[in-house]
Amino acid sequence: MDDHFQEQIGDASQDRICPLGCKAPVPTVLNAEGFCIVHFTLNVEVTCAELRRETAVSQASTARQAEIADFVGTAAVKLANAANGPSPLPDGTKKRVLATFLTLMNLRENLDRTGTRCIPRLESSRS
Repeated sequence: MDDHFQEQIGDASQDRICPLGCKAPVPTVLNAEGFCIVHFTLNVEVTCAELRRETAVSQASTARQAEIADFVGTAAVKLANAANGPSPLPDGTKKRVLATFLTLMNLRENLDRTGTRCIPRLESSRS
């Protein structure tokens, strides 16, 4: 396997352990976050819930919508790379990863709907 690819997806045999007490390895791709896959998914789920509330309650600016869309894309790529690491994931972790992908997709869809709702309001205010 290509060393660069191996470095991107992470190595389950590395020495870094999740600091939240589960003693699971932290994949290289999640080094910046410092979490194992399970705790990374839990963190993404909490963040998605907060962002979904933010987009539902207030009219997020275009810049904020772009930030949220960037978060969704970045989290999805990191999650995909971590989940496709060299060691197979337990079934429970696979289920958590898939549920988190669904949450990210729902947030992105919600964000798209919010952007669509804003357009008619902007056009009618110009008239």
